[in-house]
Amino acid sequence: MRRREFLKWQMHGALWLAAGSTVAAPLSAMAQDAVTSADELDVAIAKGAPAAATRAAVELLGGMQSVVKPGQKVAIKPNMSFPQAPDKGTTTHPEVVSALVAMCREAGAEEIFVLDHPLSRAEACLERSEIQAACSAIPNTRVLGLEDSTFYVEAPIDQGEEMRDNAFMREVLEADVLIAAPVAKSHGSTGVSLSMKGMMGLIWDRGVMHYRYNLDQAIVDLNTKLAADLAVVDATRVLSTNGPYGPGLVLNENTVIASRNVVAADAMTVSRFEWYGRRIRPDQVGHIRAAHDRGLGPMDVASMKVREVEV
Repeated sequence: MRRREFLKWQMHGALWLAAGSTVAAPLSAMAQDAVTSADELDVAIAKGAPAAATRAAVELLGGMQSVVKPGQKVAIKPNMSFPQAPDKGTTTHPEVVSALVAMCREAGAEEIFVLDHPLSRAEACLERSEIQAACSAIPNTRVLGLEDSTFYVEAPIDQGEEMRDNAFMREVLEADVLIAAPVAKSHGSTGVSLSMKGMMGLIWDRGVMHYRYNLDQAIVDLNTKLAADLAVVDATRVLSTNGPYGPGLVLNENTVIASRNVVAADAMTVSRFEWYGRRIRPDQVGHIRAAHDRGLGPMDVASMKVREVEV
């Protein structure tokens, strides 16, 4: 993907902003007090340093052992598409990724793949994001940026309404567990790039989603095929403007948001922070609204069962 295309997306982002800006519901209005067990939680929120907050958020949901079973193969999808340092807010924090990998190993995962289809040269992305180095000492773990079409397999999207097929990373199709681990950032075409949007990094031809289909609907189609078992949104830094490439305004929020449902995770992330200098509601993000309308998950944060901790 070239810079010129990103600039075009930024122009689209200005149009997206014009759609509205009503203030989202505050966290204090949520049903936190009624929660009594991990099974009941819609969303877990932890504030603190990246690794500690990641562990705390997943533990609130019942721990990684509730997601990963011994002997399973796990695919983790962070954002490592850009050759930039963690403080830029364009890639998932390496300590968030390594904490997830370590928890998967502790739960007994046999193989763990950390995967992305980078928008820049893979070697530089893996190195400058610091994700490869962070995971290098963890056994049976491979960090891969797959730039060649031979790593992708054509497959149908049975529940697709617009996009009905694409080529998917072989390791993802063969995985027992899929974990979405995006960084929270703005996006010129879709408003935000979070768990659902991030799944575009696991297919070969994402360009077709921009020029052939309604992008929001195609993102939902993709998530009917790649249904993440766990979403862990890295909001330790939030790229609030000029995403996805940056540079933009980076909010240091020291927050990790986790859910077993990608729609709930993304909706909560939208509601928690400022985007483009204002608050927005989840239903103002086209693919979140479309995913909710198609029954993929809840977007009403005021009715979600939430637990929040500081570590």
